[in-house]
Amino acid sequence: MLEKATQIVQDAVESGRIPGAALGVVHLDGSKEMFCAGLKHLQKPGVIDPDTLFDLASLTKVLFTVPQILRLVEEGLADLDDPLSRFLSEMAWMQGSELPRRTLRQLLAHVSGLPGWEAIYTWGGESHTLKQRVLQQRWEVGPVGSHVYSDIGYILLGLVLERVRGHSLAAFALPEGFCFNPTEPQDCAATEQDPWRGRVLQGEVHDENCFALGGATGHAGLFGSLRGVLAYAQRLMKGEVLTEAALAEMRRPQHAERALGWQIPQPAFSGGSLCSRQTLGHTGFTGTGVWMDFERGYAWVLLTNRVHPSRHRETGILELRRAVGNAIAAAWKG
Repeated sequence: MLEKATQIVQDAVESGRIPGAALGVVHLDGSKEMFCAGLKHLQKPGVIDPDTLFDLASLTKVLFTVPQILRLVEEGLADLDDPLSRFLSEMAWMQGSELPRRTLRQLLAHVSGLPGWEAIYTWGGESHTLKQRVLQQRWEVGPVGSHVYSDIGYILLGLVLERVRGHSLAAFALPEGFCFNPTEPQDCAATEQDPWRGRVLQGEVHDENCFALGGATGHAGLFGSLRGVLAYAQRLMKGEVLTEAALAEMRRPQHAERALGWQIPQPAFSGGSLCSRQTLGHTGFTGTGVWMDFERGYAWVLLTNRVHPSRHRETGILELRRAVGNAIAAAWKG
């Protein structure tokens, strides 16, 4: 299934649009194909392989936070329609604010009315202090139902998980091939020459807010390899990560653009035009993406370090993702 898709990715690497990439497809029976090309770092030796760790960026939302919240629901520790105030006592003082009444479901689906982003990393202070400021911040909250992709919402969901489980996200058990705050930077694909930190980032999270909050948050911070992400996507599709009921709820459309966290097919869908209507997908700013086609029984993963050495260059990542997704779908034989 990967013959044409690998050619497309190889061309992107050889033309210099992206330094390196790892591409794979996995079927429900566990059979898989993988292809890697290019470099982890433009100034250091090291080629991309199936075990290279990539900064997954916003894939953290759907590969970690969404399943973890659904596990709380499975265990009777939460309901998707519970308000934030049930879990975050700091919100009790917010008289006149709608935020304490916003639900886990609304945050997961990006319809809570919360803003998309705030430069939390510029507030200053240690990570634990910043977390308290996030909880005490009087966020401007718009109407429920309007879709605004919100990092803030997922940061709050991460704090809910920490509060209910009683430990930091960095201490959560993760599947093989995933980690927060990698201990071996040389095993990681580099991201950006970061002016704020004054260095090329390799093995530390690219997202500034996540870094300031300790490197493991609900919206970013997860690192993963091609081998690890493929295996997890296959287990998720087979119902080995969540119960049948929770998986069905995760897949159910919450509005025109999303299920619980995941994007669903629509015009200009990141996974291309040829995937089935039963596909879920998500992308990460660093150049990562994962898609699961439940109708056809396969998932595909494309991990790149497209922000290395800078986000301010044209890589064609949007077109690359769609071209790869279409090539894989066209090669599928039921």
